[in-house]
Amino acid sequence: MFDAYNRCDMEAFSSYFIPKVEFYHDHGGVTWDRDAVVANTRKYICGKVRRELLPTSLKVYPIKDYGAIEEGEHRFCQVDSGKCEGIAKFLMIWELQDGKWQMTRVVSYGHRSLAPGESVPAR
Repeated sequence: MFDAYNRCDMEAFSSYFIPKVEFYHDHGGVTWDRDAVVANTRKYICGKVRRELLPTSLKVYPIKDYGAIEEGEHRFCQVDSGKCEGIAKFLMIWELQDGKWQMTRVVSYGHRSLAPGESVPAR
């Protein structure tokens, strides 16, 4: 999903969400469907911001007979300058249906600017 997001491949990106996905963002509010999530990403992210997973933060927990909970942190980098100046946490609820994994809920929170000189390794 991060790759599709960063390449602005909206077809691939949208395939990760159920049509009625709930997306909760601490600064942006709530988005109630896939079309709005994709439109917002296209408008505010594409060509402007790259998201990098902090691999040591990633945790996945199975949900019996349903799917999984994924949590982690990512940093945000400006495409034009390459500077990584923001960080946030995420929580995603994934459903496994007929062999296909899709997100039903997303919570993006704890957005903050990195302090001058603060470094968060991407890998």
